[in-house]
Amino acid sequence: MRLRAVLAFLPMLLMLSCASKETAPAPASTHTPVTKQDFGKTPAGEAIDLYTLTNAKGMKVKIMNYGGTIVSIEVPDRDGKMADVALGFDTADGYLGEHPNFGTLIGRYGNRIGKAQFTLDGKTYKLAVNNGENHLHGGKVGYGRKIWATSIVSNAADPTIELKYTSADGEENYPGKLDVTVQYILTADNALEIHYTATTDKKTVVNLTNHAYFNLSGEDTILDHEVTLNASKYTPVDKGLIPTGELADVKGTPFDFTQPTKIGARIDDTKNQQIEYGLGYDHNWVLDRKEPGMFLAATVKSAKSGRIMEVRTMEPGLQFYTGNFLNGSVKGKGGKAYPKRAGFCMETQHYPDSPNKPQFPSTVLEPGQTYHTATSYRFLTDKQP
Repeated sequence: MRLRAVLAFLPMLLMLSCASKETAPAPASTHTPVTKQDFGKTPAGEAIDLYTLTNAKGMKVKIMNYGGTIVSIEVPDRDGKMADVALGFDTADGYLGEHPNFGTLIGRYGNRIGKAQFTLDGKTYKLAVNNGENHLHGGKVGYGRKIWATSIVSNAADPTIELKYTSADGEENYPGKLDVTVQYILTADNALEIHYTATTDKKTVVNLTNHAYFNLSGEDTILDHEVTLNASKYTPVDKGLIPTGELADVKGTPFDFTQPTKIGARIDDTKNQQIEYGLGYDHNWVLDRKEPGMFLAATVKSAKSGRIMEVRTMEPGLQFYTGNFLNGSVKGKGGKAYPKRAGFCMETQHYPDSPNKPQFPSTVLEPGQTYHTATSYRFLTDKQP
């Protein structure tokens, strides 16, 4: 009788055991989406903070409040090995010295303005001459040299920080007080999204971007990287790298990346005047977008590491720059010198010199309007479906 009673009670015990397993709490996660740490001080004594964004897959992005600078981007290769694919420095001191805008936010106007001036409503604004006879990346002290008010967005679905900066009316001689907000978001599918918003109290021009340098293989050169640009036209330039105003077909030229092509395949074409002017690629491509919104502008692949980067943007253009002016004089992470073509940039943007080219998409922002644009750099590998 006892055995029969136990056997009768056994199914109930099994059900209780299963229910207990199903309702048992999961172990606490050790994943912290965003952390903040001290990273030094500016010469004026302002605190420099370093924020680390980490997603559930282990991708990490480090960003400073100084210049809104992307300090590092750690992503896996095809074998799962993590490595930093962004050029830069190990400490804040490197960014405080002279460097070619490694990872910085660029403003008020990214890229070049011809003869360092533009006219709005009949008034001419003369800007800093800091690139030959032209104006480059917002002036002598652009947004990449400013401390941004930075905070962690705690209620965001993905690891997010928000940076704010107010550019005073007349700063670098641009008109209007410009209030700028930038959000960096690290998504679950290994994309770093950058969202830009700005408003002004006077009519002005705005063209914001980020100047990160990438190397997907970790080698000294990016010449073996394979690039696809969804652009059938580009904007040819003069000797000062100012667009002539023409939208030229890429077909039959070294600027045709409509099919996957290695960066080094035609970068030293001595017969091409545009290549000569840029010492390689330092040009704006006109994206083949058909409608507003995020558009797949570029794909870059490293056969060595298996890493792939997809660039999506709301912008009409993309400046593809191949580190032609790096020369080994700048020593970056680990004390390693960055030689010519150690990294490439994919600067999403409106076209250079748009304020002086009425046929280009306008960069004018007026009071009551809100400037908004976004760009995404997504990292995957050739082993992913």
